[in-house]
Amino acid sequence: MLMRKVVGLAAIASVLAFAAPATAQEKIKIGVSYPTPTHAWAAGMNWHAEVAEKRLEALYPDVDLILVNSPDPSAQASALEDLVAVHQIDALVVLPFESEPLTDPVLNVKKSGAWITVVDRGLSQPGIEDLYVAGNNPELGRVSAKYMKGRLKDGDNIVILRGIPTVIDNERFDAFMEEIKGSGINVLDHKHANWNRDDGFQVMQDFLSRFPDIDAVWAQDDDIAIGVVAALKQAGRDGNGMFVVGGAGMKQIIKGIMDGDDLIPIDVLYPPSMIATAMDATVAHFKSNGPIAGRYILGATLITPENAESYYFAESPF
Repeated sequence: MLMRKVVGLAAIASVLAFAAPATAQEKIKIGVSYPTPTHAWAAGMNWHAEVAEKRLEALYPDVDLILVNSPDPSAQASALEDLVAVHQIDALVVLPFESEPLTDPVLNVKKSGAWITVVDRGLSQPGIEDLYVAGNNPELGRVSAKYMKGRLKDGDNIVILRGIPTVIDNERFDAFMEEIKGSGINVLDHKHANWNRDDGFQVMQDFLSRFPDIDAVWAQDDDIAIGVVAALKQAGRDGNGMFVVGGAGMKQIIKGIMDGDDLIPIDVLYPPSMIATAMDATVAHFKSNGPIAGRYILGATLITPENAESYYFAESPF
């Protein structure tokens, strides 16, 4: 399900292209708050936010997008206070560092009269946001499992490297396991690798030492997948049809798919560009004649050699 109660991205683009500009005295100030990048996906998100800022401000001189990244929940809460007190924002696009400590600060922004868009990590209190934009974590698990079922046969063995113990990880894992139920594929073991390539390397080394027959790996995440590939190559276990399925849309992985990499033949999208989508939709709230509210859940697209070029951003750090 791509969205509920919200216009489609194509419609948003159309609305933005044809909406009449506001007068100069109606300057629209939109704060965009997100964590300081600490890993590759977040760095990609930062890049997409900056690109969207330039594009939207060039299209609408009366729109002022104020981007702020914060290194921890406390700093992000302070940044939200400044966006209201100093910049007097009309709207907020926020990807919370953590859900619980950012719920009250976002609620305070809401009480100031600002329109709220929450991205990816939901708040702990429902109903604060006007719009929620996120990737589809259960679908990421299902799409990965469907690909596995199409490549593997009854009795084949896989191992699973999970992310950080979170709701997001549970949603992905549970949906994956439900999809492969009854397929005859054996899950030898699953362990958390914390969406980290070093942890991915170490966990995969452990799996390789314990299981002489592994046919495929679900790494769930591209950083983990890179660590898995390094472990496979070091052990000389990267042949005989072995393959790895990651996720997110890292440009290094997508470039490999474009070039016909047999070890990581596909990827499943969890777009770092979702914050740009949220920025587009928030601007559309002020520019469109139609309602922009509800939930916008992005699809978990299967990236293959046939469509990989569409998801490759050479200048992005991710």
